[in-house]
Amino acid sequence: LIDEAQRVKNIGLSLKLLVDNLPQIQIVATGSSSFDLSNDISEPLTGRKIEIPLYPLSIGELITQSSPLEIQRSLEYHLRYGMYPGIVFVDNPAESLLEITKSYLYKDILEFQSVKNPDLLHRLLQALALQVGSEVSLNELGTMLGLDKATITRYLFLLEQGFVIFHLPPFSRNLRKELTKQRKIYFYDLGVRNALINNFNPLELRQDVGALWENFFISERMKAVHNQRRHPNMYFWRTYDGQEIDYLEEEGGFLSGFECKWGSGKWRIPSAFASAYPESELHLVTRSNVLEFL
Repeated sequence: LIDEAQRVKNIGLSLKLLVDNLPQIQIVATGSSSFDLSNDISEPLTGRKIEIPLYPLSIGELITQSSPLEIQRSLEYHLRYGMYPGIVFVDNPAESLLEITKSYLYKDILEFQSVKNPDLLHRLLQALALQVGSEVSLNELGTMLGLDKATITRYLFLLEQGFVIFHLPPFSRNLRKELTKQRKIYFYDLGVRNALINNFNPLELRQDVGALWENFFISERMKAVHNQRRHPNMYFWRTYDGQEIDYLEEEGGFLSGFECKWGSGKWRIPSAFASAYPESELHLVTRSNVLEFL
């Protein structure tokens, strides 16, 4: 077992030699996000490794140590403070999360990718945090931060490689009114997202509960399917006239859609989607039934 393997000089070549010459042993090499960013690890191990991403804790893991009722009661906590192992149910989660965002969040990107301006990364993430659940325009982000589109694209790529954010592309089969170019960006951990904007307020005092719930479900669903070793294509769907579905999975040619509502309100299936994709399966996800899908 080699922990923080990316910090060992020539680790990629060393692991290759171990794998090739000592087939009787199993090697587990762990690393932070710089494991991917350092680039000199993955290439020598092509065809010799199985990569397993370690996400923050999932609801599926917590429920093994708790009960469905307790998980239901803790949902607001997780929307505010996230799912990092060191954060779950500590005495002062906000202070710990603020320390993570100040000290550790960009460490690997700055070290391995020669990004010299952590303030720009922080400002970009703050802008993304305020747009969770909305389509993101690279041109608008560039104008806001005084950066060109190419630089914004590179920073977003690095933040995804660093497991800070992930994106969903729009789903389209070329219907005229479907969005085809925008993307939605979400955070792997909502505690980090809330720390970036320094807002850990209770849900009844917030204006972003819908966005929090959408991010929470999509990130938890992603953990659930990946922990099952499934790899569906993941999208959102929206038309130019405002009809939308928060999250879509396409697997084996079959579409499953999920609309996220924190409250238990009614939801009408978008007519354009029902007409275009009549064989699909759609679900309304609320706090009362969310465990059914995780």
